[in-house]
Amino acid sequence: MPAVPGIEAEVRQWRTDEAVGGQVQVTVTDTGAEPFTVTSVAIESAGFAPVPDRAVQVEFAPGRRFDLPTQYGEVVCDRAAEPAAARLTVVRPDGGSEQLLVPLAAEVLGRIHTEECAVRAVLAVADVAVSGLVLDGEAATGSVVLTRAGGDDRAVEVVRLGRNVLYGVGVDLPATLAAGERRLEVPVEFTSASCDPHVLAETKQPYVFPMAVRVGDDDQVPLDLPLDQAQRDVLAALVDRVCG
Repeated sequence: MPAVPGIEAEVRQWRTDEAVGGQVQVTVTDTGAEPFTVTSVAIESAGFAPVPDRAVQVEFAPGRRFDLPTQYGEVVCDRAAEPAAARLTVVRPDGGSEQLLVPLAAEVLGRIHTEECAVRAVLAVADVAVSGLVLDGEAATGSVVLTRAGGDDRAVEVVRLGRNVLYGVGVDLPATLAAGERRLEVPVEFTSASCDPHVLAETKQPYVFPMAVRVGDDDQVPLDLPLDQAQRDVLAALVDRVCG
């Protein structure tokens, strides 16, 4: 993909993007001698489903660099993430407008693609869910449930489930959905880990609990424990009960 004179772009991802989900920063730099204005941005990559261009209004001067928050689509796991481009609508000082494909330095996109496709491969063997989460005194209790999803009969091991800054996690791991079994339930208990007002206010990902799962003899795959809104509400009520 040919370079675009006067414009360079790369993909970066901050913790705030991870908290939003499905978002990165397309960092655009004016490397030329003239200003321009970017009025829309999107990522073009065979490894991700297309999403609509995002309208922006960012004025660039020579040497200036700005991060443009940009959504990426669902991963397409039989395609590579690179090469990739930033699709930019650029307005020139004379008022002329053009849509450009600016090659992306996209190592971050490649990492996201690899990680999300690995998770998808695990979930194709066994679905992961949380069931029966309820308040129980000064804890919330339920079960982590693995349900075999297809014809792959390999063992699926939950290697670990981690806490975060707001919640402790009590769970007896590792636990394995053995070959030939259809369902595994592992009791789990969440407890409040902090009532510090600063921690409660500033935590960007209060309901993210990192897991690791292994299928057969494959490498461990990191993923986040899936929680729906009702389950998040139970955890929020736990903090209210303990810290209120």
